[in-house]
Amino acid sequence: MAPTSLPSWLQSWLPAPTSVDGVERLRSCAGAAVGILLTGLLSAYVLGANASAAWLIAPMGASAVLLFAVPASPLAQPWSIVGGNLVAGLIGVSCARLIELPVAAAAAAIFFSIAGMFLLRCLHPPSGAVALTAVLGGPAVHAAGFGFVLAPVGLNSLIILAVAVVFNNATRRRYPHTQQLSSPRPHLTSDAAPSARLGFTPEDLKAVMKEHNQVLDISADDLDDLFRKTEMHAFRRRFGDTRCADIMSKDVVAVEFATELAEAWLLMLGHRVQALPVINRARHVIGIVTRSDFLRHVELPEFTTLGARLQSFLRRTPGMNSDKHEVVGQIMTSPVRTASDSAPIAELVRMMSDDGLHHVPIVDAGKQLVGIVTQTDLVAALYDTSLAQLEPRAA
Repeated sequence: MAPTSLPSWLQSWLPAPTSVDGVERLRSCAGAAVGILLTGLLSAYVLGANASAAWLIAPMGASAVLLFAVPASPLAQPWSIVGGNLVAGLIGVSCARLIELPVAAAAAAIFFSIAGMFLLRCLHPPSGAVALTAVLGGPAVHAAGFGFVLAPVGLNSLIILAVAVVFNNATRRRYPHTQQLSSPRPHLTSDAAPSARLGFTPEDLKAVMKEHNQVLDISADDLDDLFRKTEMHAFRRRFGDTRCADIMSKDVVAVEFATELAEAWLLMLGHRVQALPVINRARHVIGIVTRSDFLRHVELPEFTTLGARLQSFLRRTPGMNSDKHEVVGQIMTSPVRTASDSAPIAELVRMMSDDGLHHVPIVDAGKQLVGIVTQTDLVAALYDTSLAQLEPRAA
């Protein structure tokens, strides 16, 4: 290798810059410290904190890194840590008893531990250290025999797992993390979600992962989410100049909670709209009422005329103690999904295609209603933007 190429060769060994910010790093460090502290204290309380008691084993440090720094990893999930550590502990103790030569026992323990974890789908890297501890841990560990698997291995694993569940969720990190990849079926039919019909599907991702034939330290659902967000990021870059404020209807017909049903229905008919945002006095969106909301509450019996039933539903009931809905607030959909007026229209694509929203109220920085975007508005905007990008090429 030529000396001039050495810096490039060395550079290829350097890790890529981390993408997490300082807050996430501090969260991970604090979680690991709390996890080890509580695991040690509680284990010492249960087992007795004396010099001969092995109440906290070193592999828990490696488990803490996974549980608190990368809680989304498949290697950090509950069954991975508990199953992996118990399997490795059992195999390690067995190898230490059956094989006299320590080095050979250690190698056999690692071999069979990894094989067992693969078989039981509980691969957990620190469990390799558990297996070695069972073989090379010294007289105290050897004297404990298979009891070492229950305490401290099992006890430590359960305590640090419990701390991880509480800490990660308290700091807004979903744990345990979903490992299943499923394709949404918004209409309860065999059709996939609209956004999945042209791009890759979960089945495509599973097939590629199988062809890759390596253990990935990322769950299938996270990988799918990253790919789809990458697609959305590219879409946003392509249509980034178009914001919700550019395509929204600004003269919005809105109603309040106490607006009577008949009045709201006449507003829909008069303005030829399918939905009305429901706002409070501060013009904050508190719900949305659609024609579907009206029809859903009409409670049509079989073969009954819709017009008669709807007319009866809209007519105000005399008195104050009626069981029938009288105002918009009683039938509106709440809470309602909104979008910022400064948001790229790309953010509306998934909301309308996969989530089935036909109308999205648009709010300003103060959360006040400033407009509304319909599916028709979005389709027209995407069509116009695509034509604008194609015109220079045609020219």
